[in-house]
Amino acid sequence: RARGRHRRRREPRACFGELLHLDGSRHAWLRRRPDDQQTLIAVLDDATKRLLYAQLWPAESTVAVMTALRAVFACEGLPVALYTDRAGWAFHTPRAGGGVDRTRPTQVGRALAQLGIEHIPSYCPQGRGRSERLNRTVQGRLINELVLAGITTVSAANRYLTEQFIPDYNAEFAHPPADPTPAFVPLHDVDLDAILCHLEERTVGRDNVVVLVDLALQIPKQPGRRTCAGVRVTVRRDVSGEHSVWHGPRCWGRFDALGRLLAPTRGARPARPKNARAHLAQDRRSRRRPGPTIPSRTRRRGPRLPIGPRA
Repeated sequence: RARGRHRRRREPRACFGELLHLDGSRHAWLRRRPDDQQTLIAVLDDATKRLLYAQLWPAESTVAVMTALRAVFACEGLPVALYTDRAGWAFHTPRAGGGVDRTRPTQVGRALAQLGIEHIPSYCPQGRGRSERLNRTVQGRLINELVLAGITTVSAANRYLTEQFIPDYNAEFAHPPADPTPAFVPLHDVDLDAILCHLEERTVGRDNVVVLVDLALQIPKQPGRRTCAGVRVTVRRDVSGEHSVWHGPRCWGRFDALGRLLAPTRGARPARPKNARAHLAQDRRSRRRPGPTIPSRTRRRGPRLPIGPRA
């Protein structure tokens, strides 16, 4: 039998945030509900083996992955690279088991490119060794811990993961990085909601409606425009299911998950007292009242001095 080429074990990255692993593990995590399988979405740092995110989801979907990435990015910042498998949400593969097509990015791939994060695909099971070892460790511990805690619902299990399991896991397995300088980049003014979402280009119909696969979004009348028909717009669907229609930097409408128009959010006006008119009149009088160094016409003046002859 032909022998494979000699391989070496890959050394971990040196800096915290230099490489993150994201993987999903489908399993019957709740022993008291064996027929109800959930997918554990986990994010692990390569340099420190620190578990950054772990939550149960119905499936390894685009929404689940974007929610996990947003939680990590909002807490730590932007990493240098992300290592995942070649699932449908991650890459487009024209041929099963073949290479990925970088010219046709998925929604997650597009978001990572906008954020400047390198997306690395896995081509062998050994490349996902750290994620697989994490999944085996979690399966061996989490199920029993949930039983001992009397947890039978997904929401309670997710709270337990955040409050108890992740801190205990990191206390036992995480270690300092080889280089103490973190590689995470601060967010500053990056709007994650505008990037970690589902984007589609659409053309407004003659009735000012944007048609999606299962929704019709009625755009309200826009100031300065007789109609929006024929305009190319961007439809944004965030992880909560709400939609918004954008024309450049302007939002033409926000809609709920059922396509109903939401009321525009305006800045709250300061509350005025009941006797607002009296307060305003008093304020005007105080502004007109002269200071001690400014002469007033209403003040009593001294006796007039005689004016002498002019030269």
